[in-house]
Amino acid sequence: MRRTFLWINFVLASLIVVLIFLQAYFIASYAMGAGEGALDAHGLSGFLFIHLAELLVFLTAFGAWPRQWKWIGFTFLLILVGTIQIFLVPGEDDTVSSSAAWVHGLHGLLALVVMVMAAVIAHRGMRDLGLKGGRRDELAGADTPQRLP
Repeated sequence: MRRTFLWINFVLASLIVVLIFLQAYFIASYAMGAGEGALDAHGLSGFLFIHLAELLVFLTAFGAWPRQWKWIGFTFLLILVGTIQIFLVPGEDDTVSSSAAWVHGLHGLLALVVMVMAAVIAHRGMRDLGLKGGRRDELAGADTPQRLP
């Protein structure tokens, strides 16, 4: 059962990384004049898909790493930073002063933090699943990954 939770966690964390790249494309397209559709795609992919995946990464961490509170806490930190990042977007009716724009700029910076955190979680899952390395590591004399119980 632990292996199933590890797979789900690994896939979702990897999906977060890919979706953040896609979000960067959407917001850059919007900034270059692609229109409201690009902004809507940016918001939908972030709020619905990424935020939901962050929550599921946290919940599956309990089965993926039972009683490993460091990793469960790290996955909680992922959703916490992701939630804070969402609240740094100005509302549609907000007039943003120049000083507030600097604060709202943290939205993009924290997106990068979320991406790196998700990549770390995915890497841990990949390692625990025995997916890291492969034949090259065996030829180099590295230890073979242990199967999960």
